[in-house]
Formats: sequence, C-alpha cells, structure tokens
Amino acid sequence: MLNMSKSNTLPLDPLPRLMLEPLVRAALLEDLGRSGDITSQAIVPAQETSTLQLRARQPGVLAGLELARLAFELIDPAIGFSVECDDGTRLQPGDCIAQVHGSARAILTAERVALNFLGMASGVATATAQIADAIAHTQARVTCTRKTLPGLRAVQKYAVRVGGGRNHRFGLDDAILIKDNHIAIAGGIRPAVERARAAAGHMVQIELEVDTLAQLQEALDLQVRVVLLDNMDIPTLEQAVRMVDGRAVTEASGRVNASTAPAIAATGVNLIAVGWITHSAPVLDIGLDVI
Repeated sequence: MLNMSKSNTLPLDPLPRLMLEPLVRAALLEDLGRSGDITSQAIVPAQETSTLQLRARQPGVLAGLELARLAFELIDPAIGFSVECDDGTRLQPGDCIAQVHGSARAILTAERVALNFLGMASGVATATAQIADAIAHTQARVTCTRKTLPGLRAVQKYAVRVGGGRNHRFGLDDAILIKDNHIAIAGGIRPAVERARAAAGHMVQIELEVDTLAQLQEALDLQVRVVLLDNMDIPTLEQAVRMVDGRAVTEASGRVNASTAPAIAATGVNLIAVGWITHSAPVLDIGLDVI
C-alpha cells in the first residue's frame, strides 16, 4: 500500500531536453504514421481551441511530466502547458497535474503519446515508492537493474529516483558485474575476479554475484567490495550479512515486492535490487479531460 503522506524530498532535476526529445519525436512519428491524425482532422475544426486537464485517476507518484509537455509542444509549439504538480508529487485520484490549452486538434493528436510516457514513468515511480516506503525504517535502499524497456532506460531510471530509489549501473560500460555465467566460463570466482581487476580502470567498480555462502566466503577472501546475494532465503541472507560484517556493500535480489521487502531489509543488507519496477511496473492511470 502506497504511503500517500510522504513526499519525495530528493533534489531531482528533469532530464535534459536533448535526451528526451528524440524519444518523444519517435513516438509521435510512430503514431502519426503516413497521414497524421485523420480522426481529429475529420471531426475537429481547424480553428477550434480547447482547455483540458491532465488528471490522476488513481493514487501514485508523478514522473515524466517533461515528456508529456514535449509531446504537445512538438505537435504545436503554441499549446500552453500549465503545470500544477511537479515530478515526485504524491497524487490522489482527481488531482490536476497540468492544464493544456490551445488547438483542439493538436492537443488530441499529442494526447496518447503524452499519456503513454506519463503513465509509464509514473508507474515506475509509484512501484519504486511502494517498496521504498515499505523499507524506509531500515538502512536498506531499493535499486533498479538493467531490466528496462528498450530505448527507455534513462527515463525509467530517472523515474526510479523520483520514486525514492537508487540506480544500479546504467549499462555494460559503467561497472563490472560478474554473474554466474561469467564465473562458469572463467572457470571459477578467483579467475573471474582477477581478470576483472586486471582490466578495470581505477574508476570502475566491481560487483560479484554469489548464490551460496561458500561463494560469499571466497568473495570476501578476495576482498570484493560489492556482493550481490542472489535469491537467498531470509536465514541465509542474515548469515551472509553477518559474514560480511561491513567489509563489503551487500545487495540482495530475488522475489522482491512491497510485502517481502521489509524482511529482506531487516537482514541488514544495504541494497535491494528489483527488476520488475522497470520492466513490468503497472502503468499509472492518468487521463486528459475537457473542462
């Protein structure tokens, strides 16, 4: 259950327009197809103007407002977009997010793309907040993964931050994460770690995934700085945290939701990695209504 009494206090700036505009432009082009919005062209007079409001239809955390604004602007720069709520706002059903005024045709043409981005990003922020709220009384923090929708990683990771989570690596090039297949192909944990250290620059972090306490002990013997405790049950996680005893950053993963997260966090892990908050988060229901 989302705690609607808490507000997001993270100092977040919107993503730069340079990053967002290609995404919105591509979505609009996909929707416009070869003939444009033939429905609005047929029904709505060219000179008609309207005022509509973006409104929340269910509780959640707002994210992606700039994407929605860009959708309207790219169709018609003359459309007015008056913001009532900022990203990070805890929404209740009926809350006005923004007011949109201008060419009725243009507004209706941009509507679906604006809502698609806003609903997706707000859904990610809401899913993240549900877990972040559930573990707020502990030292643990929720973090995302690379399990993002293709082309939308920067937006979804921004939405995770809006929801009170933290970001894991952004891609294959900004950190080394040694997983089970790397270990198997390398011939064991030691050769995998040694090869990684030999190749990594001084700014590159190395994380090792372990499935058992025996693997964790080997990681500690090698002085690995970050360990991913993968799919361990609660008693095993508790023992793993005791073994680490502050010598490494601990990250837990596997079967995490708002109900299971508190027990995982109570083991003392530093981070809880959750893939579904980006790849499968339910879209937040937001509508655009004529007033």
